[in-house]
Amino acid sequence: MRKLISSGSAFEAQAGYSRAVVDGDDVFVSGTTGFDYATMAIAPDAKAQTEQIFRNIEAALAQAGASLADVVRVRIHLVDAADFPAVSAVVGAKFRDIRPANTTVISGLVDPRMKVEIEVTARKRS
Repeated sequence: MRKLISSGSAFEAQAGYSRAVVDGDDVFVSGTTGFDYATMAIAPDAKAQTEQIFRNIEAALAQAGASLADVVRVRIHLVDAADFPAVSAVVGAKFRDIRPANTTVISGLVDPRMKVEIEVTARKRS
């Protein structure tokens, strides 16, 4: 069974993607930035953006019937390597006991306000 999950963000309609896709027990959460979807505001610093990213990811996972405890893979895109300590502190606090596979890369993002983007893959446990 395939289920599409939307946050209601205009970005999803514009670029033709879903916030998350559930396919059986697998949940694929798209690259998620620090925008608060209710206000479409974004904080200016990487730590605050990462905290919002996790609120967004946790909401998508909940709609999929999953949680951070089900995450098996995380990919982090940072614009500036200098933000790694602040971002990794938030990521570490969320995943300290879960310990998913993780890849972090330095890359550009489509909006200059974005400092970090995170995507996760989860596998729902029976």
